[in-house]
Amino acid sequence: MRKTWIWALFFFLLFSCRQGQKSCELDPEILAVKPSITIERLEDAFFQATDEAEMLYLLEDHPLFAEKYLLANTYDSKEELAAELWMIHQDSLMMELFEEVQQEFGDIQELERELENAFAYISYYFPEFKIPKVYTFVSGFSSDLVVTDDLLVIGLDYYLPFTHRFQPPDLPQYISKRYQKEYILPNIVTAISSFFNETDMSQNSLLAEMIFYGKAYHFTKSVLPCTSDDYIIGYTAEEVAACWANEEFIWAHFVENDLFFETNPFEIRKYTGEAPFTDEISPDAPGRIGRWLGWNIVDDYRFNNKLSLPDLMRESDKNKIFRQSGYKPRR
Repeated sequence: MRKTWIWALFFFLLFSCRQGQKSCELDPEILAVKPSITIERLEDAFFQATDEAEMLYLLEDHPLFAEKYLLANTYDSKEELAAELWMIHQDSLMMELFEEVQQEFGDIQELERELENAFAYISYYFPEFKIPKVYTFVSGFSSDLVVTDDLLVIGLDYYLPFTHRFQPPDLPQYISKRYQKEYILPNIVTAISSFFNETDMSQNSLLAEMIFYGKAYHFTKSVLPCTSDDYIIGYTAEEVAACWANEEFIWAHFVENDLFFETNPFEIRKYTGEAPFTDEISPDAPGRIGRWLGWNIVDDYRFNNKLSLPDLMRESDKNKIFRQSGYKPRR
């Protein structure tokens, strides 16, 4: 039975004050070996092309981008792909979209610097990490991020301001509000976390998904220690504060309904899938709340067992993480 969700104003104000007072500095030892990266603005080359021949040159000059982002191998020839790109180039709305992206993202030096810092942290914890080639592009709302082991493409059009007249089509507001400039870096790092996340998903249980996402968010917070939790999980600051205020209630709901070992995909989706709220708990509870709870369990597992980040990410046994976390709601 659902109970009243407590929106604790005092708790939120206290939480906000503590967050504001907390200073954060990145580790100078980690940044001492910071890599130098250059983000290539391929949207510029694309829209400055004057004919199909220059489109073809773009493909030949950036073979990794052509292969993994534009899927050149699915075309009969590069000439065919170049002709299709030229048709897109001629679309007046695409040109308008490019111009709006130029205005909003004319200078991306800060993003470049933040990426360098993030890659330094990942390389510190995982020396085998290969720095990917980084591009930006205007995708026409076909792709927000493409992250592979050697390529990173950022679809900047997805990250225009929430109030902008150009918005990703067919996305509900509770998802599109997370496509803001401040989310670019956390989204990238969370995607990269999957390369190191060895959670065993073979049983397809709710607990497995909770631990998988919990490790993803823990990884992101470890790599971006000065990034607010709301940008990592995609909640508002008020929703994060309310989750903490209702932590005991959330935990009790999972325990009393024996949810951790649930294998029904429809039930699992209610707690970890995209949704505006978790109605099974309360219409005021944000969606994906199982992911938030999994994050807390993973946090406690790592710190109560004094594990390194690589050790945490390598642990595949979700039941072990759950049992040895010692997790209890904060009172």
